[in-house]
Amino acid sequence: MAQSPSTRKQCDFTKLMIAGYEIDLNNSNTQDFFVTFRGPKETAYEGGIWKVHVELPDQYPFASPSIGFVNKILHPNVDEASGSVCLDVINQTWTPLYSLVNIFDVFLPQLLTYPNPTDPLNSEAASLYMRDRKKYEDKVREYVREYASERTWQSSSSRQGSSKASSMSTSANGNPSRAHNGPSGTPSGAATDSNGDTAMGGEGGGMGGGGGGGDDNDEDDPMSEVSDLSQDNDEDELDLED
Repeated sequence: MAQSPSTRKQCDFTKLMIAGYEIDLNNSNTQDFFVTFRGPKETAYEGGIWKVHVELPDQYPFASPSIGFVNKILHPNVDEASGSVCLDVINQTWTPLYSLVNIFDVFLPQLLTYPNPTDPLNSEAASLYMRDRKKYEDKVREYVREYASERTWQSSSSRQGSSKASSMSTSANGNPSRAHNGPSGTPSGAATDSNGDTAMGGEGGGMGGGGGGGDDNDEDDPMSEVSDLSQDNDEDELDLED
């Protein structure tokens, strides 16, 4: 049975949750969300916790998703200001055979473990990586402590909780109403690598790749549909429409 792009989006989203990743929907949209990503073990990034912004284009999985780091990370192939990611497997060689789980289980851990300093988005980090590996790793750990440590993550979550609480207001009839704002702190704007190619990252149209979230999300309760689809998550997701 062939899967429509809409069904494939939901299946891949569901499998990401089943794989154990924490997900924070942006305005209840399963095509625009944040994933909690932890640095790979036995690297300078171990112990770091990053929020990664993901947008699925209308054409997904035939078009690649857009991804970008929200909190700062030091890496030759990640733009420090915008969080844009320079990763060929997403930017150039993406195929429908790949999934969201591949990105977070394989592609991003490999990128952090094996940087490509010859095609950088962060020239300073690339130069340091090639000049003095130990100083580079010490600098990475410094960034992890300052921007991506467990303590920093908990502090950020606490501030977000307080912000949500303060957004509660009372209507004229005395009933509380909540302002529905998406998570803050998402980087904006696209970056370019040394070859002038647009890299992934940021929010909205600035993320590059396949583009922003689509209009396939017409259901009143997207999480209900995700729950239903989780029962079918073992189906062959590679049998796609032409």
